[in-house]
Amino acid sequence: MAKVRSWEVSDEFWRRVEPLIPKREREPSKTFRRKPGGGRKPMSERRVFEGIVFVLRTGCQWKSLPKERFGSASSVHKYFRQWLKTGFFLTLWRAGLAEYDEMEGIGWKWQSIDGSTVKAPLAQEATGPNPTDRGKKGKQAAHPGGRSWRPAVTDRYRGPST
Repeated sequence: MAKVRSWEVSDEFWRRVEPLIPKREREPSKTFRRKPGGGRKPMSERRVFEGIVFVLRTGCQWKSLPKERFGSASSVHKYFRQWLKTGFFLTLWRAGLAEYDEMEGIGWKWQSIDGSTVKAPLAQEATGPNPTDRGKKGKQAAHPGGRSWRPAVTDRYRGPST
């Protein structure tokens, strides 16, 4: 049995995603004439979707997409931007949420979010006076010339003088 990677799109999942993908449309005001055999054929939508899932699952940069597996990284990113603009990912999220609601049931009447932001109590000795000084020993270097910075303008009012 072949190992399934987290970014690979199964046939079953693709059958659910494919109808949601926006169709390629050209501007009606423009006329296009293509020479026979000229230019590249459009990338397969499944290949593009797998490339997008690869970037989202691995956290790699667009330019780091394996070319032999997904083709041109800039093309995959172009499709991503187009699909984002058309609302494809929002539609996909809503469809997944609706399917999960049917399977498990979501308690829509009662939802909560929890979070807190506090200082790390055990890290006080290791931190410096500001984030850029963390891990440094001693005090921050003095300003060259031995003086502290002073603004050239003493008054912030920039309107007409009276």
